[in-house]
Amino acid sequence: MARTEDIQRFVVITGGPGSGKTTLIEALSQRGFATSPEAGRAIIRDQVAIGGQALPWADRQLFAELMLGWELRSHQAARERAGQVIFDRGVPDVAGYLRLSGLAVPAHVDNAARRFRYRSEVFIASPWREIFGQDEERKQNFAEAERTYQALVAAYDDYGYRLCELPRCGVEERADFIQARIASAF
Repeated sequence: MARTEDIQRFVVITGGPGSGKTTLIEALSQRGFATSPEAGRAIIRDQVAIGGQALPWADRQLFAELMLGWELRSHQAARERAGQVIFDRGVPDVAGYLRLSGLAVPAHVDNAARRFRYRSEVFIASPWREIFGQDEERKQNFAEAERTYQALVAAYDDYGYRLCELPRCGVEERADFIQARIASAF
């Protein structure tokens, strides 16, 4: 668990696949913000490389467990950093993913989402058809991106976060928007 002062430093950007969040987080990193990368893509790369089964198209429950472990380690590592840390997804994303997959949210995942907290305002990127794309790691279609978005809205709401919808604009304008919002909180 994080101390209250840490929680205020931990900023989550979430959203469905292909909504521009990772590109936005990279832009914030270039502006000097500490960032924590997304679990999903890294896990997929690792599992494909080793012939593992913890993949969203092979074993969704195992994939979720690896994502949870990643998010908990990221949360722990962020406590050692100074200043604000921008997370590409957070622990509640795991619960949202499980729900999206039609799987029950185990008690330990629910407990983790309640104990490992972030800043109360979470930024969410809505599905945006004009920038959406698929690749070797992002196999979801746009309809699934929309369902993912809805599952994340529900999960973050259930865990008591306030969602702030990111504007649909260029990366630099989105980065300006987030920078202004988090600066006004301090």
